[in-house]
Amino acid sequence: MRIAKIIGKVTLSRSVPSYLGAQLKIAVPLMLDDLENETSDDNDILVVYDPHSSGTGEFIALSEGGEAAQPFLPEMKPVDAYNAAILDQIDLRDN
Repeated sequence: MRIAKIIGKVTLSRSVPSYLGAQLKIAVPLMLDDLENETSDDNDILVVYDPHSSGTGEFIALSEGGEAAQPFLPEMKPVDAYNAAILDQIDLRDN
């Protein structure tokens, strides 16, 4: 699981039945340095299946690859990344 920031959304010209009930969002995966410095590298973007309606600028927890399709078993959906949670707060302090 990785932390990512939503930077936009995908608009389809046709309805795709397997995406009903969710949206496709564009997210940038973040590394620890990105979180500490509040920066992001827009070179590595992902299209994320988002059933939680996250907004632009919000941080999410996402899963990628085969794990991204696990919530849909036994039915399969063609997704590469899945928004597992919207993150309200990220605490990077050493305790």
